[in-house]
Amino acid sequence: MPDDAAARDGVAARAAAEEESAFSHPAVDPDSTAAYGDHPDQVIDFYAPHEGVGPGGPVPLVVVLHGGAWRAPYDRRHISPFADYLARRGFGVANVEYRRGGASEGGSGPVAGRWPDTFDDIAAALDAMPDLARVSLPQADPRRMVITGHSAGGHLALWAAARHLLPADAPWRVDRPVPLRGVVALAPIADFAVAEKLDVCGGACRQLLGGDEGFTERRPYADPALLLPTGIATTLVQGRADEVVPEAVAEAYADAAAKAGEVVGLTLLEDVGHFPLIDPVADACAVVGEEIAQLAW
Repeated sequence: MPDDAAARDGVAARAAAEEESAFSHPAVDPDSTAAYGDHPDQVIDFYAPHEGVGPGGPVPLVVVLHGGAWRAPYDRRHISPFADYLARRGFGVANVEYRRGGASEGGSGPVAGRWPDTFDDIAAALDAMPDLARVSLPQADPRRMVITGHSAGGHLALWAAARHLLPADAPWRVDRPVPLRGVVALAPIADFAVAEKLDVCGGACRQLLGGDEGFTERRPYADPALLLPTGIATTLVQGRADEVVPEAVAEAYADAAAKAGEVVGLTLLEDVGHFPLIDPVADACAVVGEEIAQLAW
C-alpha cells in the first residue's frame, strides 16, 4: 500500500476511534429542565456544580450549545457527558436545545437547521437564561456567563455573542453586547465561505441558510466571520487533525477578527480530531475546561 494511502487509513482509523470514544459515554440526566418557549425543543437542561469544587460562593454559568451540523438526529443528549464534566469541575451548566433541520423533500437525509427557527431559539434561550438560571440553578451567577459550543454549536456560540453587530433589520439584534465573560468555541463552523469551499458537513451552511439564494442573502445575518469585532473575549479550540471541521475554518475566523482589529485566541491541538474536545476522558477536553475557567473565573 502506498505511504499516502496508509496515512489516510491511519487518519480515518484515529478519527473513527475518537468519535466512538466520545459517543460511548451514557447520557447524563440533568438536575432540572426549564422551557424557554412552547416547542418541545425549546428547553434547557441545568447541571448543578458538584460540591466541594471551586472557591465557594456563586459559580460561573457555562452555556453549552451542542453540534451536529444543525441536523435533527443530533440533540443535546450527546453532549450531556461534557456538560456533566463541566459541572464536576465546579461550574453551573446550561445545556441548550434548539430546533434543527428535518428530513429533506427528496428523502436523502436531514437538512441542516431551520431558517429562522434555529436562530430564533438561540436568541430566545440566551435572553431567557438569566431568569431561568436564577430559578433552576441558584448556585450559579448569570453575571459570570461563558458560552461554549462544539462544531455547529460553536457557530451558534460565536453568533450569539455578536447579535449587537447584526444588520439593523435583524429580529435578533440587540442594542448592546450580551453581558458575557467570554466565548469558547470548539472546532466551530466559524466562517461560512471557507466552510462551503471545504464542503463542511455536506454543505450544511448552505442548507442552514436555505440554499443558494438564501446563502447569499442571509450570510450577513448568520456568518460569524462577518460579525466582527464583537468586543467579547473569544477563544477558539481546534484539533489540527480535525477532518470534520478543518483547522482552516477556525483560522479564517481568527484572521477576519484580526483584520477587524480584534485579537481572538486560537488554541491548536496537535494530533487531535473533531470529537476529543467534548470527550470527558480525552486530554483535549481538559484543555477546553482550562480555557473556559480562564474566562469564567
